[in-house]
Amino acid sequence: MFDTIAAISTPRGEGGIGIVRISGPDSLCILSKIFTPKSGKSIEDLRNFSINYGHIYDGETLVDEVMVSIMKGPNTYTKEDIVEVNCHGGFLITERVLELILKKGARISELGEFTRRAFLNGRIDLTQAEAVMDLIHGKTDKSISLSLNQLRGDLREQIGHLKKLLLDVAAHVNVVLDYPEEGIDDPLPLDLVDNLHVVMNTTDALIKSYDKGKMIKEGVKTAIVGKPNVGKSSLLNSILKEERAIVTHIAGTTRDIIEEVINLKGVPLILVDTAGIRKTEDFVENIGVEKSKEMIEKADLVLFVVDGSRELDIEDMEIYNTIDAGKVIGLMNKMDVETKIDVTPLTKIKKWIKISAKENTGIDAMEDEIYRYVVSGQVEDSSEKLVITNVRHKSALEKTKDAVRNIFETIDSGYPMDLIAVDLKEGLDALSEVTGEISNEDLLDHIFSNFCVGK
Repeated sequence: MFDTIAAISTPRGEGGIGIVRISGPDSLCILSKIFTPKSGKSIEDLRNFSINYGHIYDGETLVDEVMVSIMKGPNTYTKEDIVEVNCHGGFLITERVLELILKKGARISELGEFTRRAFLNGRIDLTQAEAVMDLIHGKTDKSISLSLNQLRGDLREQIGHLKKLLLDVAAHVNVVLDYPEEGIDDPLPLDLVDNLHVVMNTTDALIKSYDKGKMIKEGVKTAIVGKPNVGKSSLLNSILKEERAIVTHIAGTTRDIIEEVINLKGVPLILVDTAGIRKTEDFVENIGVEKSKEMIEKADLVLFVVDGSRELDIEDMEIYNTIDAGKVIGLMNKMDVETKIDVTPLTKIKKWIKISAKENTGIDAMEDEIYRYVVSGQVEDSSEKLVITNVRHKSALEKTKDAVRNIFETIDSGYPMDLIAVDLKEGLDALSEVTGEISNEDLLDHIFSNFCVGK
């Protein structure tokens, strides 16, 4: 595991520079075989954390003019010696430098192996390693902000605090069980019961934050639904500020799912324009209708569009009856013409926004309402709110919460304290799973396989 690895850390293609990274005990030795500093110094005499100008040679053949960064462990990303060769960007140059490094004794790194070594060497925990990947794949400022908080160690500190609270309880329980002659009372002291309440409430809050965190990280799947010709495609074009969807007066023009991603105040919004839902004999259109119905069920948010210039009809009501009241915003379109609609029968839709997709009015108000729906006060200030975005973390926290709930049931039922000890261990183990103190090779392989080579 701890041999010397190397990889290209910049994207493939032409660019100003390309970076080839080396990490491991032989990094400097390999560098000495291929790099000649302009200063004339030996590699051993080059200062730590320095950038050095020189040339890469393959024997007597000049390969490239480069800048080389030298970083000696343990104060590096992997806690090992690291060398980064900054060569000219391009397909052939970076590949040639990498091939030369491999020829001199390094091996090509696996997916995410640099970050995996940082984890295994104790520089970061598993939550921070996952934050690195989230940071790389971040789509918006807000998702990056959440990743930076986790990379900073906010979740690790919270998990550490919860573990300390449970360990205090475990210490008391173990003394009672192991030293009965000491005469320590079986009931837990009130301060330790308070510890359990804090753990229960904190894990519950973190679990509840997951849905919002997932939306910010991965995007809010937002389905634009309604009967044919209410202006769904016009609305999509208005939000995107481009003619993405075909708009005609003919009902049933949109026959397939059209999907686009926009950045809405730091939240990625995955907009889906669906086919108008109606009964039809057209085979192709009917497939689109069925897809629209599936999208209503899968969507995080539904924008239910009605035609404000017409009265409600059976088709409107049939769509309305399929929508979950907890994830819908009503949009009254075509408000640039005479209003005839009465939406009072649609009681489960609490918020209606008046818009004109054609005239591009009311769109800002609609976007404000969508943003309020997503954040709901949960992650308005991500620098102060701890939000989880990883289903693995959620699952482990649910185990902890269940274990604490079992402890309260044991206390209330007057069962032996041995049962509390078992649940405490399960709760502590679950918290250790979050940070990676308890892990297995399969889990690590799965997590780091999502990284790119060179990170």
